[in-house]
Amino acid sequence: MKKTEGSKLTSKESDDLLPEYKFDYSKGRPNRFAARIQQEEVTVALDPDVAEVFTTSESVNTVLRAIIETMPKTKGRTRARKQSSN
Repeated sequence: MKKTEGSKLTSKESDDLLPEYKFDYSKGRPNRFAARIQQEEVTVALDPDVAEVFTTSESVNTVLRAIIETMPKTKGRTRARKQSSN
């Protein structure tokens, strides 16, 4: 298939984003997986070699808790807690 002169885009034209996009939100659907995620749960992606060793969240949490216990306690470095609006 031959490329025509009119079909060539410069690298600047092909990399640019449009200034505005129009989305049809009426076709949107609720996230079907949202119910599986607990409110206080954080999801972290593991590299494949690490995921081969730690196959469950329990195994990851066990090792991380053991590492946390060995860390020296420092003043002023506390985890920020969520403020309740009550």
